[in-house]
Amino acid sequence: MIEVKIAEEALRESASRGMAAFFETVLKAVNDAVGGNITAETMARMNADQITLLAYGILREEVLSGGFIQLIHNGYGAFIFVNPFAKAVRAWGLEGLAGLINKAHKLYNKFHKELERDLTDEEFMALYEQYPAFDALDDMFVDLEERFTAQVAVYIDEHPDGFFTV
Repeated sequence: MIEVKIAEEALRESASRGMAAFFETVLKAVNDAVGGNITAETMARMNADQITLLAYGILREEVLSGGFIQLIHNGYGAFIFVNPFAKAVRAWGLEGLAGLINKAHKLYNKFHKELERDLTDEEFMALYEQYPAFDALDDMFVDLEERFTAQVAVYIDEHPDGFFTV
């Protein structure tokens, strides 16, 4: 496991600002420990909890800024849908997120080749009209993101050894 150290004061301070801030602090520390670069080599040095945390961070950032279409187009589809991410978050107690990922996985399987190809900005923007099936999933994630992030933060708080040392 990659050793991730977080100062106790940083954890306390971020926790005092809420679950999202605590989540962001741990996510940043794990991300920094791998140099901000998720590769086969860095993944081999991480444990399952750390990989799942980074995957959730990517999912959250991509879907909040551009939906599942952006997530897939930016090359993260396989990382989220081909790996056992849904199974991992289900094990963390995030049944709702696992279900949402499984629904998005079906669309990924159906459309990923079209969504992953090189496109102009205009062609990329047109994807949102061409693939409206993702809209409801995007909306669901946005509506539930705060709850999902809080659940991830609770899992981290209850299982800190899987993520970092103080």
